Amino acid sequence: MSARDMLPFSLPKASEVARLMRMLGSAASVLLLTPPAIAAPRNAAPTSVVLVHGGFVDGSGWEGVYKLLKKDGYDVIVVQEPTTTLADDVAVTRRAIASAEGDVILVGHSYGGVVVSEAGTDSKVKGLVYIAAFAPDAGESVASLIANPPAGAPVPPILPPVDGYLLLDRTKFASSFAADVRPDLAAFMADSQVPWGVAALQGTVSVPAWKSKPSWYLVSSDDRMIPPPAQRSMAGRAHATVVESPGSHAIYVSHPDAVAKIIERAARDTSTK
Repeated sequence: MSARDMLPFSLPKASEVARLMRMLGSAASVLLLTPPAIAAPRNAAPTSVVLVHGGFVDGSGWEGVYKLLKKDGYDVIVVQEPTTTLADDVAVTRRAIASAEGDVILVGHSYGGVVVSEAGTDSKVKGLVYIAAFAPDAGESVASLIANPPAGAPVPPILPPVDGYLLLDRTKFASSFAADVRPDLAAFMADSQVPWGVAALQGTVSVPAWKSKPSWYLVSSDDRMIPPPAQRSMAGRAHATVVESPGSHAIYVSHPDAVAKIIERAARDTSTK
């Protein structure tokens, strides 16, 4: 028995080998002539969203917005500023901006609008989004903006300061701050308030970022903390792109979809410029 007969398969004849070699050569030619597939370009600098909360609350209220943005592929940082002084809150926000990947859309709710107006001059910030927020000019503060409310405007139920800090009357929190939030959650927000430093309310903005950066503003039309006419006025002064939506001052909690939508619009619009 020959060695060929001992193999578990039959060796091809010489003519078959030649045919296979010609086929391999043709295939190799096709591969060499075909340009390589190019992967879809990836953004070298992805857009990050930095969320800044307002007074009396902490960053946990952004959870619904956070989840929607993450689902849509954004990097998101929720700032937990102490709301003690404007300088402290701006410093914490600037650290968050520094840690973010790529360009930043900076978002502020209520007093958070003051913080982002001051911190948003950072070169990484490409756009500002105000959510039912204060948008002060140079030299203005929350204290100056609320000093002379228009006749008939709702008055927030702020209690007298204790040791330099403010709280809302818990029995009136839901109706003034979170009228469209689930009742049990609104009650929890009232009972877990973060004291807001009087010094933070008095902190003035030096150079507002909205003077040099594009901005967007979501007006909550049922707001009883910052009157909607005041929101529209500040948005107009900032030349912001304005969207209005039914909602209480806590619109970021009760309607996270509306909030995420305007943030993503800002991200898209700045990425094309």
